[in-house]
Amino acid sequence: MCAACVFFTAAGAEDQTTDIGTLDKETADKAFPAKPPYSPYAGRNFPTRPYFGDTHTHTSYSMDAGAFGARLGPKDAYRFAKGEEVISSSGQRAKLSRPLDFMVVADHSDGMGFFPQLIGGDAALLATPQGRKWYDEINSGKGAQAALDIITSFGRGQMPKGFPTPGTPAYRSAWRETIKAAEEANEPGRFTAFIGYEWTSNAGGNNLHRNIIWRDNGAKASLVEPYTTLPPLGSPNPRDLWKWMAMVEEKTGAEILALAHNGNLSNGRMFPIIESFNGKRIDREYAENRTRWEPLYEATQMKGDGETHPFLSPNDEFANYERWDKGNLDLTEVKKPEMLEFEYVRSALKNGLKMEAELGLNPYKFGLVGSTDTHTGLAAVEEDNFFGKTSSSEPSAGRATHPFVKSDKAVIMGWETTAAGYAAVWAADNTREAIFDAMKRRETYATTGPRMVVRFFGGWDFEAADANNRMPARVGYTKGVPMGGDLTSAPNGKSPSFLVAALKDPIGANLDRIQVIKGWLGKDGQTQERVYDVAVSGGRTIDADGRSKASVGSTVDVANATWTNTIGAGEMITVWKDPDFDPTLRAFYYVRVIEIPTPRWTAYDAKYFGITMPAEVRMTTTERAYTSPIWYTP
Repeated sequence: MCAACVFFTAAGAEDQTTDIGTLDKETADKAFPAKPPYSPYAGRNFPTRPYFGDTHTHTSYSMDAGAFGARLGPKDAYRFAKGEEVISSSGQRAKLSRPLDFMVVADHSDGMGFFPQLIGGDAALLATPQGRKWYDEINSGKGAQAALDIITSFGRGQMPKGFPTPGTPAYRSAWRETIKAAEEANEPGRFTAFIGYEWTSNAGGNNLHRNIIWRDNGAKASLVEPYTTLPPLGSPNPRDLWKWMAMVEEKTGAEILALAHNGNLSNGRMFPIIESFNGKRIDREYAENRTRWEPLYEATQMKGDGETHPFLSPNDEFANYERWDKGNLDLTEVKKPEMLEFEYVRSALKNGLKMEAELGLNPYKFGLVGSTDTHTGLAAVEEDNFFGKTSSSEPSAGRATHPFVKSDKAVIMGWETTAAGYAAVWAADNTREAIFDAMKRRETYATTGPRMVVRFFGGWDFEAADANNRMPARVGYTKGVPMGGDLTSAPNGKSPSFLVAALKDPIGANLDRIQVIKGWLGKDGQTQERVYDVAVSGGRTIDADGRSKASVGSTVDVANATWTNTIGAGEMITVWKDPDFDPTLRAFYYVRVIEIPTPRWTAYDAKYFGITMPAEVRMTTTERAYTSPIWYTP
């Protein structure tokens, strides 16, 4: 018999022979299914690891960073992110425990190049009272005072003549150097350096910043200069930013996205129902543009955590985490409780469901990342390696007890600065294209600093046995959608099931628990939320109400800034099915992974400098990760 002939047995037809050369491929594949390869990794085409990076690093090219004392430029920031040791602006040796995989140097749009111009003694700037005042303050050791005055003046639109704007030599030079630094640092497959900047909307001191990121190279990015916020060349209104982004893509053929800054200094303006710029309820055009241009949101960073707040989530014992809730960016307006709903991730996701029912489109359908917002050029946010928010708050004996921001209405102390965070992206490769595409599809999660590995899949057919698979991604992508995805139209009688897995940071703390956070829009048109513990460590149990009330405990020795991994778990994986599912109601689900308690950066400072912290200073932390949601639409 010819080699192309094989035997098969079918119902009612035994011992027949067929020449597969006479069959078309589809029929042959059905009749003679190929045996799976021995290697379970053969043919794998999904992301196999998260890449960790920072989408929000400032250098001396940002006017406030420079005034605060930053002397490191974009090239230095990339060198540090790639694992090199550098000398910080305060003269200290600094190095990461492990290199990052990617970074965006995102210097401020307005005044890019202003600080080198000012400190260089530009005659036009020094001829103005403000320019001379700031120059003298910086050179007399009062840079922090000058920086806060610059921020306040900028928020009021009161910058001096000679201030660099797009089209001026100083501005053009700074943008070209930013592009050049990214191009030189970019090493596809090893390290991704994105071209970007931060659009610095700060009207009235209310932070609405967005980080703009290019998928493409410098040839396209150099065809335009950043969009600014001060009229007449720019605007602080996000609607105008989105118009500029559309123009850039049409003019240059580039792909760009905007990543919204964490909103807890926006004083209720980051996730509006009523727009602050026109006093009108957001409409479908707003929703269409926000979802198109802003696929991600910065859930945690140095200026506090932005997941939720005890006022918004009173039944969530983990909600009271690294709060910055005293006022806006320059503390010229004190925070009011009614503002909080429009600043935090969870309430925005809930209001998005409500807006979707009204507009037919969800304006707040975003994935989550963390990033640093460092103004030192150093993306160093490990608790034992925290180089501060600004160069004036780099490691020193007094940085925790010195006011960080102060006005006649409120004060934020140095110890309230948060050592956070990083962005984790499930991409196929470490390249601009692959990471950018993963950001666009929202397959991302936020971490407050540790590099734990988190998987989250949703579908209709996950079963308990799937949690026994050592390659959860294979079954996850086969049966469902990953974080950032959508489930629609529930099959009759089925509730969504979720495959959830977390692996500790190899050099970090064990895990306390995994939680699923659910939000939904009720039949009465009101939004609701609920926290479910879905996996817990240490042999604890989960009660019938979906919660584990037993604490994991703590091994932290504050005095010595140490802890042990004798509690918690190195990894956890489970399949969880929503026990309260209503197929007629819109909903979202995201995962929160909590570590066991560890020493906070303030404990490391106290140990290193031999100082005693005031009683109100937090000395321990529970680091965490937040995944992008999975949405359900009837």
